[in-house]
Amino acid sequence: MSDFLNGGWSIYIGAVTLLGLAACLALLVIASRRKVMACDNSTGHVWDGDLTELNNPLPRWWMVLFVVTVFGGAAYLAVYPGLGSHPGQFGWTSREAYAAEVATAHHAMDAQYAPFVGQPADVLVKDPVAMGIGQRLFLNNCAACHGSDARGSKGFPDLTDADWLYGGTPEVIETTIRRGRNGTMPPMAAAIGGGADVANVANYVLSLSGSPHDWVKAMHGKEKFSACAACHGVGGKGNPALGAPNLTDKVWLHGWGEQAIVQMVNHGKTSVMPAHEGRLTDAQIHVLSAYVWGLSNGAVPGH
Repeated sequence: MSDFLNGGWSIYIGAVTLLGLAACLALLVIASRRKVMACDNSTGHVWDGDLTELNNPLPRWWMVLFVVTVFGGAAYLAVYPGLGSHPGQFGWTSREAYAAEVATAHHAMDAQYAPFVGQPADVLVKDPVAMGIGQRLFLNNCAACHGSDARGSKGFPDLTDADWLYGGTPEVIETTIRRGRNGTMPPMAAAIGGGADVANVANYVLSLSGSPHDWVKAMHGKEKFSACAACHGVGGKGNPALGAPNLTDKVWLHGWGEQAIVQMVNHGKTSVMPAHEGRLTDAQIHVLSAYVWGLSNGAVPGH
């Protein structure tokens, strides 16, 4: 696809477009020179016994409209982009038009969000208007992954509990929404030793949360877990600075059980939370983060 960024393609597309317009006019000129046959103007096609197709010239009004359309198309390509990389005489771009519309919409919303600017999360969660706006923002921007009830699913965190990968303070939540997150668990089988050692570590991880496990395998896996301690900590309680999950609770984001953990250790996992900084205004992010914070602190009605 990088070939299409070459300037030659712009010239090619522009030439084809202009030749297409010229061909339309040439076709019209050729068609207009056909003469009506004096004796029989039929094309030889007959339907239903007496419905005959005639070879009459195009109506003059249709020809005029055709010419106006062709020259109108040429004028459009002169003032607006469409002729290869030619920007057009007006310098119009869809990107700038979209940015202007977004800026206008954001300006119109400033008055609505003005009362919430600077208000801390614990105050905003008590404001039904703010939480109503926060809920609509959540449904429009977050529910596709976390669910309309914010309880998430496999691979998508539950936002109604107290388990947070990067921390659950209003400030951290706002940073997460604003900048997004990119969590990576690298494949660790080679570092652990592979084979049976991976299963041993998986059982040791299960033992940390008191989940059903093979205690013999867990005993052998404890020493090998040192390769994982750099991120998850010696005790497996995780590291919010890295987004490393706490392995001592019973929250399993990507699946529970020995096989799920073995799969994770062998192949790793990359999870992406997209940034919303360019999509939402600062005020919207502030209200949304307060709403999400309220979900996990029982401050939002219905959760």
